[in-house]
Amino acid sequence: MAENKQEQAVEENVEEIFDETDVNETQDKGSTEDSGAADAASDEVAESAGGREAELEGKLKEAEAKYLRLYADFDNYRRRVKLDAEAAQKYRAQSLVTNLLPALDNFERALKISTENDETKALLQGMNMVLGGIQAALKEEGVEEIKAVGEEFDPHLHQAVMQDNNPDYGSNIVVDELQKGYKLKDRVIRPSMVKVNQ
Repeated sequence: MAENKQEQAVEENVEEIFDETDVNETQDKGSTEDSGAADAASDEVAESAGGREAELEGKLKEAEAKYLRLYADFDNYRRRVKLDAEAAQKYRAQSLVTNLLPALDNFERALKISTENDETKALLQGMNMVLGGIQAALKEEGVEEIKAVGEEFDPHLHQAVMQDNNPDYGSNIVVDELQKGYKLKDRVIRPSMVKVNQ
């Protein structure tokens, strides 16, 4: 009988061990299934987050590109405004000089007359002084005459209106100046009207 009790106790212990093993296996299967579902869900979340992250990075790059274009446009605008202001300051006297040139031409033509009369000579001397004052004021503003006679013809500075065959001058050399040309600093206000040797 004692042996029977021992066998029964051993059998009960074995059954309990098998029951616990079955329970653990069931739990393991459930947890494996749960972890598989959790992994799938986390993969979906990761894919969704990865897609969202890529989308946000694309938007960020696009915004940075727009910002850089806007910054470059503003910088160009600022530079252009500065250059325009400098040019306006540099050539501020251009319209005044352009309007004065015909009067200057008339002064010079009037001074070319020759006279023996003392009163007329005094008048011409006064006109010569006025012309000198105007020329000094223009020079102070940066106006200078364009050299023509004896210089090589330059289409940027000279306007050829006649040709000549003068053996004293080389080819393409200005022989005569019909109207003076003027520059304001580095800008041609009026080209010289010239006669050019062939």
